[in-house]
Amino acid sequence: MALRATTQRTIRIAATLRRVARPFATDAVVESDYKRGEIGKVSGIPEEHLSRKVIIYSPARTATQSGSGKLGKWKINFVSTLKWENPLMGWTSTGDPYANVGDSALAFDSEEAAKSFAERHGWDYKVKKPNTPLLKVKSYSDNFKWKGNPQPEN
Repeated sequence: MALRATTQRTIRIAATLRRVARPFATDAVVESDYKRGEIGKVSGIPEEHLSRKVIIYSPARTATQSGSGKLGKWKINFVSTLKWENPLMGWTSTGDPYANVGDSALAFDSEEAAKSFAERHGWDYKVKKPNTPLLKVKSYSDNFKWKGNPQPEN
């Protein structure tokens, strides 16, 4: 009997939480016609952080990864000048609360989405285009092919 009462109480609490909690999304707050920086003003961000400079870029694939899972993603990083070296440990310290936010939190599926996000928050942005190297199709056996006599260097 006690187990059944506990289960019913848990179900009631879960139902209440579902009604109260709502999904958070930045797109839910934005109307179709908005002014530049409008979102930043109503979000409670301090005035000194409303006119930030950010860099929008598509991160390169790491050297140890050959898959294409994270290709095409775009990130926003804040340009931070408030850095100094910690004299005790030699670590780089910062007084900027947004210094490490872009590394993990601000990821987008397209360049346009990242630009739109920066504009809604009133940030000046610079877009770094991805640098894609031209790769020649090559097989393993090409490493052992005869390439002719060595040419003298001039």
